[in-house]
Amino acid sequence: MNNKKIFLFSAFAMLFSNALFAQQTSYKFDFGTGKTAKGYINILPGSRFEDGKKYGFDFNSKVEGTEHAGKNVLTSDGVKSEKPFYFSAAVPEGNYEVTVTLGDEKEATSTTVKAESRRLMLENIKTKAGQFLTKTFIVNIKDRNITGGQVVSLKPRELTKLDWDDKLTLEFDGKTVLAALEIKKVENQITVFLAGNSTVVNQEEEPWASWGQMIPRFFKPGVAIANHAESGLTLGSFLGSKRLTKVLSVMKPGDYLFVEFGHNDQKDKGPNDGAYKSYTERLKTFITETRKKGGIPVIVTSTSRRSFDSTGKIQNTLGDFPDAARKVAKEENIALIDLNVMTAQLFNALGEEQSKKALVHYPANSYPGQDKPLADNTHFNPYGAYEIAQCVILGIKNQKLGLIKYLVDDLPVFDPSEPDDLSVWKWPESPGSSLVKPDGN
Repeated sequence: MNNKKIFLFSAFAMLFSNALFAQQTSYKFDFGTGKTAKGYINILPGSRFEDGKKYGFDFNSKVEGTEHAGKNVLTSDGVKSEKPFYFSAAVPEGNYEVTVTLGDEKEATSTTVKAESRRLMLENIKTKAGQFLTKTFIVNIKDRNITGGQVVSLKPRELTKLDWDDKLTLEFDGKTVLAALEIKKVENQITVFLAGNSTVVNQEEEPWASWGQMIPRFFKPGVAIANHAESGLTLGSFLGSKRLTKVLSVMKPGDYLFVEFGHNDQKDKGPNDGAYKSYTERLKTFITETRKKGGIPVIVTSTSRRSFDSTGKIQNTLGDFPDAARKVAKEENIALIDLNVMTAQLFNALGEEQSKKALVHYPANSYPGQDKPLADNTHFNPYGAYEIAQCVILGIKNQKLGLIKYLVDDLPVFDPSEPDDLSVWKWPESPGSSLVKPDGN
């Protein structure tokens, strides 16, 4: 065989191998510099997710290797860091069961795990010296492609979001020692699709956050959260950008669609716009189309804005939109989670001044490049988003949805009239921050 034929054969083999590898849907990683467990891929501290490589540490993450004597090859070494670090693996669209093994032979650890665009998956997982814990959670990966050659119309800011890329990215925060990681595509999950605006979307940068990115923390494997919300959207623009088409294209019988709109819809001023006109009609479209797919629609009323009246109580700034949503839910005989009422209770309980600590209210110089205060009465910070996610969970319980059996065993007792104490609630911040307010208000 001459050199040209050898080259062509090698090139074809490489292309074929890469095509197969690009579709890989399961990985088993053993971290550290010691022996590698059978059936696992060894990941050294210097392994990087770079061009041509389908897994590795991402975004210039720095970790150290740790190694000690032990009979268990998988936990006898690992990687550690007390600063946030990222690990990515290329996977196609779908739901993935992710299992992490955390702990160290000599030191206590405390780890929070986020996925993709800061979705909270595991919260403050602690191990004692010599203790190792294995935790499993479900991560949904989506792309913009729709059956039949259509695509979701993304906003410019979405084009660089981790939620829309072609890999699964995990962020490890705290004092972390990671021994092993397994990723496996699974088909047997109930998928809860989220449709909404900036109060629902996975906000990628500090200090912004929404309830949709906090809610995965409260579910065991068996449920995947697929957040298709985006800042600034209305029911109409969600439809127009083909996001509902995308959701329906991957929905299966028994899946859920949670729908929360209103903040931006109330700004539509066309002749057929209004709470009891286009808003009501479009809500019914979402319900009808979901039912056609065998899905279960759930209406979520809009979160209250932080707007206090002269008596020091939250006032309604959303007009008839919460009432219209309630009426549609009643007429269509579907579950309603009245987030509008619960967030008003939450803000009233916190009070006019303390409620600022649930939203993006920060003095100048709190974040890099911030020379002016941030004062936003619509968009939440991580604490506020976490509290509102618990309101949604409370609504799921009150409505006796089938999702109840998948709630985590350590589910906190929650009452929006008695918010969590912010002085003891901890959130390890992600490295990225932005001073740009999300679209919508």
